[in-house]
Amino acid sequence: MTAVSFAALALFPSAVTLPIMRIEEMGHSSEASIWSGALALLRGGDLFVGTVVFLCSIVFPLLKLGGLIAVTAGRQSLQRRARRLSWRVVDLSGRWGMLDVLLVAVVVAWVKVGDLVDVQPGPAALSFTLVVLLSLTATALFDPHALWEETPIRTEEGAR
Repeated sequence: MTAVSFAALALFPSAVTLPIMRIEEMGHSSEASIWSGALALLRGGDLFVGTVVFLCSIVFPLLKLGGLIAVTAGRQSLQRRARRLSWRVVDLSGRWGMLDVLLVAVVVAWVKVGDLVDVQPGPAALSFTLVVLLSLTATALFDPHALWEETPIRTEEGAR
């Protein structure tokens, strides 16, 4: 599960910085990444929508992946309380992460008006899909009951 979480984390930068979609309308085309879209919304004064996009697409997914890595890779070094807190972060952030991008994809599919608007997925669409799938896989592979198990600390004397 740790490897799956690291794979998702490795793909995350391309998922948020590469163009997620290309929109061509009446001969004018534009590309937008999740990162640039969130910043454009914030700079344009759409603070609520920009904040939702930023939190749900960038902050919450990073918290989820960081929490997954903490409860798996850092299991021997983290105390039981820290492991439980990490799992709560994973559980809460997983519910809201990347929700807005999925909503945008559905809305674009509904709004697309014949030949007037052409919407094409960008290179980040594949990265984004893989990050979501790997994140879901890592979460599904984790057994939360393991948080309550005490992991013995190995010492050189105990390793003999």
